[in-house]
Amino acid sequence: MNKTVTWGSFEIPVVDTYDVVIVGGGVSGSACGIRCAEEGLKTLIVDQMNILGGSATNALVCPMMPSYVRHLPILNLIEQELLQAGQATRDNYTTMLWFAPERLGEVYEKLFYERKGQVLYHTVLVGVVTEGRQLTHAILFATEGLIAVGAQSFVDASGDAVLARAAGVPVVSGDDEGINQVSSLRFTMGGIDVEKYRSFVLSLDDCFSPLVEGYFFESAMVAGRDFKLEPLFRKGVEAGILEEEDLRYYQIFSIPGKPGCMALNCPHIASMQKNTTSKARSKAIVEAHTRIRRLVTFLQTMMPGFENSYLMEVAPLLGVRESWRVQGCYLLTEEDYARQARFEDGLVRGDWYIDVHSNKKGLFHQNTYEKGDYYEIPWRSMVTSTVDNLGVIGRCISTTFLMQASIRIMPTVTDMGDVMGTACALAKASSTPLALLDGTVIRQHVEAGLA
Repeated sequence: MNKTVTWGSFEIPVVDTYDVVIVGGGVSGSACGIRCAEEGLKTLIVDQMNILGGSATNALVCPMMPSYVRHLPILNLIEQELLQAGQATRDNYTTMLWFAPERLGEVYEKLFYERKGQVLYHTVLVGVVTEGRQLTHAILFATEGLIAVGAQSFVDASGDAVLARAAGVPVVSGDDEGINQVSSLRFTMGGIDVEKYRSFVLSLDDCFSPLVEGYFFESAMVAGRDFKLEPLFRKGVEAGILEEEDLRYYQIFSIPGKPGCMALNCPHIASMQKNTTSKARSKAIVEAHTRIRRLVTFLQTMMPGFENSYLMEVAPLLGVRESWRVQGCYLLTEEDYARQARFEDGLVRGDWYIDVHSNKKGLFHQNTYEKGDYYEIPWRSMVTSTVDNLGVIGRCISTTFLMQASIRIMPTVTDMGDVMGTACALAKASSTPLALLDGTVIRQHVEAGLA
């Protein structure tokens, strides 16, 4: 192994070489790491935070959206670990898996380390070294400064296509005007009398949530959509506590294992139409902090059940639903959704609706599926024609803007990570770069693992 690698004018120490380096330890990256380690590959996950799970843990994005199709073993393994820990629930009313965010991160870390995986926390990608069409090293900024790691296969699970962009892979962002889906900054509150809150909501004949008993509850309000809570929010505006934009979207739900605590999927930060600069994201976060304080004050002052409540946590990570998407070997489109597309190299099944949090049109949902319907995500949407030994998983795979709004949920991106791990094992066994693997062969191996 070379002790240093040249990157521009820098000679950077190579600290280790791996079979697989995964940039991003979110839902898809963690699943990929677990599968790779399960296959005996020497695997490294690089993550900017201090807990695995990405948006699910650090942006407080819980629960896991429902899915009615066959899923792969890693997702089932994660769910069983969560349920056994008692900090997740199948609530017997909805089909969602609700979980405590930090517990999900602990489960990812446990499963990965039990299989001898390695993580570099508080570490970010700053560049790559290439030879022809191959990545040879990732350049990282870590506690000790600039370091390099080598690998046979590299996986971009960053959500923002960070590794792919550094490697020169073409990307697109946003809709046809370059406008991204709305981002949110979630927060949690404690000290809530959930029963009093539930009783008030149900007294309004609010039928949004089927959770009418037990400590667990969920409710929501979207301005202009005839939600029963809107008149009270309007009174908050009249009292000068809220502003009109605060009524754009409100959703709140209990957290498993934490009675009296609830997580809020808001505020929506519609003022940030393009989220692809640090300046834009920073400005949005500042705005969100102000709006969170208004929402907390409103709930404490005017919402039954919140009289003794308090702000527990503001998410340390902005909830970005969509940013860059790679231009891969196959562009998955909304037409593929409509026709329930099947492919010879179809590896992952998706069935979530086209769920766009639009800056221009508000919430936009296209749902034409019945239970059991699905489309397939082909291997070609997870590799590129630019870099041979690079795989891409998660929300930044090769799709259109609308189709990305369907593939981005946790069950689907978990399965992407699972199949990418299988592909990395095949790449090592055959000494073949990821993009040159036959997707039909990967499919055979995935299906064999379900037998």
